[in-house]
Amino acid sequence: MRIASMGYARGLYIVMKRDLDRFWKYKWWLAGLITMNLTDLFIFALIFNNIVNRAYINNYLLFLAPGVTAIATFASAFSIGREVGVEVRRGYTQYLLSLPLTRMQLSMGRILGGAVRGLIYQIPFILLLIILHGKLPTPAEAGVIVITSVMLTISMSSLSIVISTAVRSFDLQATMRSFTYFVLFFFSNVFYPDALISRYFPHILYTMISNNPVSIATSIYRGIFTYNASIEDPLILLLKLASWCIVFLIMGSIFYLRNLTH
Repeated sequence: MRIASMGYARGLYIVMKRDLDRFWKYKWWLAGLITMNLTDLFIFALIFNNIVNRAYINNYLLFLAPGVTAIATFASAFSIGREVGVEVRRGYTQYLLSLPLTRMQLSMGRILGGAVRGLIYQIPFILLLIILHGKLPTPAEAGVIVITSVMLTISMSSLSIVISTAVRSFDLQATMRSFTYFVLFFFSNVFYPDALISRYFPHILYTMISNNPVSIATSIYRGIFTYNASIEDPLILLLKLASWCIVFLIMGSIFYLRNLTH
């Protein structure tokens, strides 16, 4: 039993390491992506800081930074979806099936590989939060940050694989990926405080926006780094994010396994 479990873990590690090695080949793309997200953060903060109502947001840069940290996982974790989509179109999956790995090892390895990419990409943004807020998280808060980031990146990685394997047309995949980014980004609390969203949006839409996985992660980061931040019970937020993570993980596995068997 012990040998079997070690063999399974070893297989997962091999698949994840392969995806991580490919990730490092795109260093300039990675640097450009981080620069682009940081530029977006400072431009948005510069433009909107003197426009937003001070009764809701005192400092827009500090308000926006946790949201950008949450959404930053999208681009890096979604890179695994693009690669899986290319493999599907080129029939590369037949080579993967010839390897001495189970299909579940391949599926979980790809999802976790994408999640690790997202975690690596998110590190500079977490450090930026520490610098901007001048606050070093306590060990307990650091644990919550890690758990939140792991669940969020697994969710994004799984979702990207679902999109990339649901259809084989490259154009349709790109469209679906952009649409998903638009929904996750703009229908979240990244740009707007919950109090403002609940005031101007119908209750059902507010409920959907506040329970968006990006909104949940953003609220957790804000609760840790922003003093006197009014957020829902962190445990409830973590449970909600865990629910999203499980749902997306199951969907990602099903779609990837379906892709291997067709």
